[in-house]
Amino acid sequence: MLYTLAGGGTLCGVATLVLLIVATATDFWMQYRYAGSAANQGLWRFCINHKCHAHTITVAFWDATRAFMLLAVLSCFAGIVLGLSAFTNGTKNRRVRTGGLALVLSGFLVLLALAIYTGVTMTFFGKRFMDWRFSWSYIIGWVAVVLAFAAGVFLLCAHRQTSAEPASSNNPDS
Repeated sequence: MLYTLAGGGTLCGVATLVLLIVATATDFWMQYRYAGSAANQGLWRFCINHKCHAHTITVAFWDATRAFMLLAVLSCFAGIVLGLSAFTNGTKNRRVRTGGLALVLSGFLVLLALAIYTGVTMTFFGKRFMDWRFSWSYIIGWVAVVLAFAAGVFLLCAHRQTSAEPASSNNPDS
């Protein structure tokens, strides 16, 4: 049962890591119309008429969202590495539990980043642009939240499963 739960958690963690990298690196968090042209915005740059420009102004919500997304990627990677340690002989319990906690932390960091981005986008851009919508990179971020929490729960259940199993006794008196 340990290998099934740890394998499922690790597999969900790998999928989460891929989705987090794609969501963080792409420029399609929000789409809107600007001066009659289609525009899209990501965490690192914005594009108007297929010409992309780096964000030149430092806005706190972009910085916070970027920082939380990058910390989530690092935490997810650590959770995967620790989850893979369940398949080696050694200190399984502690590493599996720590990997599960790292993946749950990754989910919370992504949730925080998306909450900040959503709140600012709804209040600022919702009033400024009438024709706007969240795009696929943003939606991938929400899928990554669900997968990160699922991966963490799988690894924590694997830890619970191994700590609940009785130790094999080598007592000849039984």
